[in-house]
Amino acid sequence: MFLIVSGLAVFALPFSAFTQHSLLVHTLVGILFLPAAGVYLARHVRAWLAFPLTHIKFTGWASGVMLVVCVVSGLWLTGQGALGTRISYLWRAVHIVTTFGLILFAVPHLVAVFLRKPTRADGAASLAAVRRGWSRFTLGSALVPCLVVGALAFTIPAVSFDNAFPVDYEHSPYEGAGPFSPSLATTSTGGALDSRSLGDSASCGTSGCHEEIYREWLPSAHRYASMDAGFQKIQSVMAQQNGPVTTRYCGGCHDPISLFSGTKNIGVDDLTGLAGYNEGISCVACHAVEATDVQGNANYVMAQPARYVFELRDGPVAGFLSKFLIRTYPAHHVETLSRRMFKTPEFCAACHKQFIDEEVNDVGWVQLQNQYDNWRASRWHDADDPEQTIECRECHMPLVDSLDPAAGDEADFNRSADDGKHRSHRFLGANQFIPLLHELEGAEEHVELVEAWLRGELEIPEIADRWHEGPAVPIALEVPEEVRPGEEFPIRVHVANNKVGHDFPTGPLDIIQAWIEVRVTDADGQVVFHTGTVDERNFVEPGSYMFKAEPVDRYGNLIDRHNLWEMVGVRFKRSLFPGAAEVARFSFDCPGAAPAVTQGDGGAGGGAEDAPEPYRVLTPASARGPFEVSAMLHYRKFDQFLLNFAFGEDSGLTAPITTVAEASATVGLAAEGRKGL
Repeated sequence: MFLIVSGLAVFALPFSAFTQHSLLVHTLVGILFLPAAGVYLARHVRAWLAFPLTHIKFTGWASGVMLVVCVVSGLWLTGQGALGTRISYLWRAVHIVTTFGLILFAVPHLVAVFLRKPTRADGAASLAAVRRGWSRFTLGSALVPCLVVGALAFTIPAVSFDNAFPVDYEHSPYEGAGPFSPSLATTSTGGALDSRSLGDSASCGTSGCHEEIYREWLPSAHRYASMDAGFQKIQSVMAQQNGPVTTRYCGGCHDPISLFSGTKNIGVDDLTGLAGYNEGISCVACHAVEATDVQGNANYVMAQPARYVFELRDGPVAGFLSKFLIRTYPAHHVETLSRRMFKTPEFCAACHKQFIDEEVNDVGWVQLQNQYDNWRASRWHDADDPEQTIECRECHMPLVDSLDPAAGDEADFNRSADDGKHRSHRFLGANQFIPLLHELEGAEEHVELVEAWLRGELEIPEIADRWHEGPAVPIALEVPEEVRPGEEFPIRVHVANNKVGHDFPTGPLDIIQAWIEVRVTDADGQVVFHTGTVDERNFVEPGSYMFKAEPVDRYGNLIDRHNLWEMVGVRFKRSLFPGAAEVARFSFDCPGAAPAVTQGDGGAGGGAEDAPEPYRVLTPASARGPFEVSAMLHYRKFDQFLLNFAFGEDSGLTAPITTVAEASATVGLAAEGRKGL
């Protein structure tokens, strides 16, 4: 009776401490019930085996079969909950169906037995006594574990959270601004969230469940979003200049745990609390989002999922019970932390779209990075044919072989529930610096994958029929077949944004650098032309053909410390829209004659007339053909000036440079005349 009642409670009642304790006691009583049930059934069957088949015997046989199957399925589910990573939904369905089947057959069986008349005249009293004794024992044995469940629910409730802002919490003075303004992020209650409720990502990875996903997340940009030393430096400068409250603008995307716990407040020295610092965008901070808006600037709603009673409690017993409950009672875990919304580009847009407005720069609205609208307006988005669309997750979260409980997804048109794969949580992009700088777990492997990703060396089979092979941004050389000494030596480098689903480069373009290096050598290996070099101080040569942006403040000063809170516009920007191409033009006088005169349209301003210095041209009179021309597209995540500002020039830190694509060609030296382009 208790097993049936407690099982129905777990099945039908809302998620609560009571139902969780019901499940635990249900499991324990079920195990203790097995020996007695086994002995009773064996004796009962033997005693009635020779009797003719009546309706009482039929319902008894049916009840017995249901009980056996229910017990077997219950044992199987218990073993999966204790030793596995997830339960089988088929066995769970069997357990539930046989429970209802047991009720269906056992109730008429017992009612018929109770209504049966004694076969002897003097048996009425004896039979009545047996019925009373059996009823008392049944009700008493069911009542005791029910009281135990009630006592456990009262003494061991779910973990409570202190969801309160600090007493001196300062709200934005702007009319209509949210509690976490200037970030657009908010919570489902409109109030603060205890930092403990959004952290503890390690529990997801050490539970035996999501270990693969956790290892992928550890060196990812989501994990170090607030730990990033560059972010920490810029946040501190912003707090000094504009006040700690303004750093909430960054917190919605970089540091949600600290933002929602009210850490980014006046009088707080550590604007990023310990949990936020170590976890950045934690597992829960991403999976607890219940609504987003494509406006960007962290325009999302964060919910606080109710935790299981033994979550966040210390000790091996609590850890085991917590894992057991999540595995055997997974509905709440799945419903609150896994939503179809997570699979959409609109979910990503909440943070991967940025602007500043008057509340931040005291001037007005300015668009910053915007990967979402880039993608939506590109060829990679086909509103009429979803199967021809390539979405954010298909590139940045490619499928990987998996033993994780999260493997499989029948919601995707090209996947199934048992495909044995999950979406990688490395979120591979273009940051090949911070994981190594902070010596994160698995950083070396992660950076190797990032560099391979930039070079287009990672295959993604699920979109291979819609995605080009080769580098994400390939380059091609256009040069003459021959040149004549003293005449123009033209070089054209064609750059195409072939595979990137948004602008290349993208992100904070005041920090990021991508540029073209061109080198020309003669038959003796002498360099006769070179541009795009990096000097001994790790600065890119002035005048190089650069992809980046140069934002300015209201006085026209360059924003070069990522001080976006002072930004009002951009004086120069070069990036490639998805599918777009550009030609970088270079030329010099072919060596062997008069001194070279440089030409070209490189440089930060987009033309040679704007370049602080000319290209480096070395034209030895002894140069001999043929000439070897090589071109390379380089990328690095951090401008050296910003690194020197953040860490000091004496730190010796410099961001690694990845060669995204390269091309080469041979140009002959003509004795008379030359063939043009």
